Amino acid sequence: MCEGAELLQELKHRVSCCIDEAKAKLHSLSTDIWSCPELAYQERKSHDRLVEFFSQEQGWKVDGHFTLDTAFRASWTAAGGEPVDTVDTVDTVNVGFLCEYDALPGIGHGCGHNLISEVGAAAAVGLKAVLENTARLPVRVTVLGTPAEEDGGGKIDMLREGAFHDLDVVFMAHPSKEDAVYLPCVAEHDVIIKYHGEASHASAYPWKGVNALDAAVLCYNNLSVLRQQMKPDWRLHGVIKHGGVKPNIIPAYSELEYYLRTPSRSELPVLEAKAERCFRSAAVATGCEVEVEFARNTFDNILRNTTLEELYEKNGKTLGMDFTTDEDVLKNESGSTDFGNVTFVVPGIHPYFYIGSNALNHTEEYTVAAGDDAAQFFTLRSAKALAMTALDVLLCPELLQRVKQEFTEAKRKEHTHNSLYFSGPSGCCVGECHCIVE
Repeated sequence: MCEGAELLQELKHRVSCCIDEAKAKLHSLSTDIWSCPELAYQERKSHDRLVEFFSQEQGWKVDGHFTLDTAFRASWTAAGGEPVDTVDTVDTVNVGFLCEYDALPGIGHGCGHNLISEVGAAAAVGLKAVLENTARLPVRVTVLGTPAEEDGGGKIDMLREGAFHDLDVVFMAHPSKEDAVYLPCVAEHDVIIKYHGEASHASAYPWKGVNALDAAVLCYNNLSVLRQQMKPDWRLHGVIKHGGVKPNIIPAYSELEYYLRTPSRSELPVLEAKAERCFRSAAVATGCEVEVEFARNTFDNILRNTTLEELYEKNGKTLGMDFTTDEDVLKNESGSTDFGNVTFVVPGIHPYFYIGSNALNHTEEYTVAAGDDAAQFFTLRSAKALAMTALDVLLCPELLQRVKQEFTEAKRKEHTHNSLYFSGPSGCCVGECHCIVE
């Protein structure tokens, strides 16, 4: 047990009480975001509501439109810590909490991002409340509002702008239908494939046409056949977004959108190269021109930090969390998140929390559950566990050192794997470079 164990336990109790004391305004914050769902990079009202929330809390320095139009930063520095934006911050431990607030098209907050915002705000406000009365701890608490997780990858944009450069550790929690310290999030890259053919009357003179829909169908079938030669844990899935306008017109244009996923970012370029051959061969077979547009941002897998995971689990259990032991759940590599990219820059965790419903994420039922009053107890419980975990690393320097050592070793292993696994499509890339094929 670290030095000051009694103080640590006292602060953990106090942080829980502080979060409970703020539950009404936290619930209001979450409800306002839930009631006005906004898509990626368009979260203006949610941004403004979160900026207003922290501006009304005493002691926070708030920067709206921070690196992105709908991103923000709120920072509080304890007495004895370095002010925000000071160059020399070697002795100040900067703990970060992330808020997400973009919604899904058609169904609103079916992924519960309003609750992610509430967790981040609650943990930060609770932590600040106990630390400001604790003598001489050189600590900073930073909240980053990170838009566009569902589409685009706002955290990746913010990483490029240096938004995470001074954080020592970062926390967020995601609503689910179970409590879990970690669920596998895989690397992912979006791609748009456009085929350009030539229109013609489909009955009178079809031989004069170049059928872009045929190219799309061949592309789709090529990729379906490719699955037989894919690794079991690789995924590709997509839709034909445009296939023509009328049956008696040879389609001059077609468009597909695909998501490519692999367990590790080191494998993703290999799948990309295989898929691109499927895209281009369909164009050759039909005589169409093809455009292959990979998204600007690639989502990385989450780089795990078991030290933080174990601390969160221990704290969660003291609060009554029942963490799943279902191996089918724990080993199911499913979704992707731009938080993965963050974990290659800053050690962090992305646990999942039950919200009182068995509904599945990305459904209308989950939208209802995310806005239900019943979700509040579980949301604040997750916030308490995050804040308590932050206290562990702040008051026990040896734990923070272990977190950073594990992070360094995990990056080294991933880098070695990258170097061994991948030399990019043109032989240009090794290690941490990501090719983008235009």
